[in-house]
Amino acid sequence: MSLAPPPPSKENGYAAIPLPLPNQLPPPLRPFQKLPKKPRALEILTRLKLMYPAAPCSLDYESPMQLMVATMLAAQCTDARVNKVTPALFGRFPDAAAFAAAELTELEERVRSTGFYRNKAKNIQAAARKIIADFGGQVPSTLADLTTLPGVARKTANVVLAHAFDIHEGVTVDTHVKRISGLLGLTKQTEPVKIEQDLMKLLPQADWENWSIRLVYHGRAICVARSPKCLQCDLLDICPGAAKIRAEAAKVAKFKTAKAEAAKAKTAKVKTAKAKKRFTKPLGTV
Repeated sequence: MSLAPPPPSKENGYAAIPLPLPNQLPPPLRPFQKLPKKPRALEILTRLKLMYPAAPCSLDYESPMQLMVATMLAAQCTDARVNKVTPALFGRFPDAAAFAAAELTELEERVRSTGFYRNKAKNIQAAARKIIADFGGQVPSTLADLTTLPGVARKTANVVLAHAFDIHEGVTVDTHVKRISGLLGLTKQTEPVKIEQDLMKLLPQADWENWSIRLVYHGRAICVARSPKCLQCDLLDICPGAAKIRAEAAKVAKFKTAKAEAAKAKTAKVKTAKAKKRFTKPLGTV
């Protein structure tokens, strides 16, 4: 009997290997189930919890302020890169007061590798100063207050509320959540706020944030944007998008086959023409 893979953790870089669903046929052998949207969302949620039973936030932090800063740095950057930057950053600036008093050029240099570093550093410092001035040095615990901070929109606020305060005000919509929720047929929207509104109607409030975390893990492990591993996916039989992916793959394969056959026929035609020309030359010619 093989041992279950270790759960995502700081020690293994938050790598998630999905556990197989118990007592199920392999994904390709299961008949497709055309479920209505809400039952499909709840079934997907149930399966994701079995596939990824542990779903920690993949940013390293020790306080709400550190989580807020890490989430701000994660915009247009991988969590893995942010986790390489934050140990030294938080060692130098452990709280809002330290960020507020920092030299901006030093702060910029310390977050440079996360991209858009000037804007990120400016917003982090401005948010820290507002936290000192308006919230007594403590990161606020309401969506309304958090979104008054520079650089903190709904996505960052949802992460901070869920993981620092266990308050679920919304669904965090990042690139994985946006793409996979669309493939699963749960939204046709393309704007994060509208996607969030669709998902909030389909999922229990207590699961809003762990839905996002588990979809992020699934997007990294199985539903990879450039090469989705559909035949290994335990959502295959309830995923409308998988049918589209298979249809597109079939079209590409058909095109490649037709192109190869055409090239083969053209080569054969050229060979035939050359052979015919060789055998029809007048006698005495070379």
